[in-house]
Amino acid sequence: MPTIAILAAGAMGSALAARLTENGATVLTVLDGRSSATQSRARAAGMIGTDLVGLMGADLLLSIVPPAEAEPLAEQLAPILATATRKPVYVDCNAVNVVTVRRIADLIRPTGATFLDAAIIGLPPKPGTRGPRVHVSGEAPETARPLRDLGVDLRVVEGGIGAASALKMSYAGINKGLTALASIMVLAADRAGAGDALRAELAENEPELFSRFARNLPDMIPKARRWVAEMHEIAAFLGDDSDGRQVFSGAAGLYARLSDPSSDNERATLQAFATACGSSQPE
Repeated sequence: MPTIAILAAGAMGSALAARLTENGATVLTVLDGRSSATQSRARAAGMIGTDLVGLMGADLLLSIVPPAEAEPLAEQLAPILATATRKPVYVDCNAVNVVTVRRIADLIRPTGATFLDAAIIGLPPKPGTRGPRVHVSGEAPETARPLRDLGVDLRVVEGGIGAASALKMSYAGINKGLTALASIMVLAADRAGAGDALRAELAENEPELFSRFARNLPDMIPKARRWVAEMHEIAAFLGDDSDGRQVFSGAAGLYARLSDPSSDNERATLQAFATACGSSQPE
């Protein structure tokens, strides 16, 4: 069975590791300097701790880190990959824009390692569920085939390096952008005393949005800080579209604000709105 390296053992990385180990793979990671919670999560997922050099024994190396850490991680690993006799396929799975992922590819390519651009779309896998889709693009997408054999919903995106990241930026822009828009308008309605009326109107005329906000607003609140960098990446992805960049720079500002302790009242308002949606049914 193949050996997979995953950096790092966060919520997504450890959940994918659990899916891989339950299907027979050996999964390596680096745990030095990580919190006790992360170490416990990694052990529960069956991950085996090693050092950066030890990761070179893997068949595939999945980079799953916050967007701002994706390029520095590649810079750290490039010299190790360059001197390694056996080089894993480097799969960048991070929520970064096309320009960023191509810079990362330029760091990895001279090492002789195969590089794949990947996009994870969906929630971390749970037992009994299919899990997220992992879209890959690049010159040799077939090198990611072991992931499919280990229970991952792997899909190939045509278009070379940058295609998978473009998909991720576009999908996340719609998905998380809609959540930002909903948050802005729910808060505005509440400030003006129209929160209940807005909820009733959504229930009657937009039942799909009504149900969506009941789920997505509470899910967003604890993740808001993590979404800030992703919104900046989407803004950069939009390039010369200054209006689009402004929209997602604004979304980044919103999520930064909602992650600040001073916004407890706004978070409570969004939670209350979502709870009311969840306890009501469109007629």
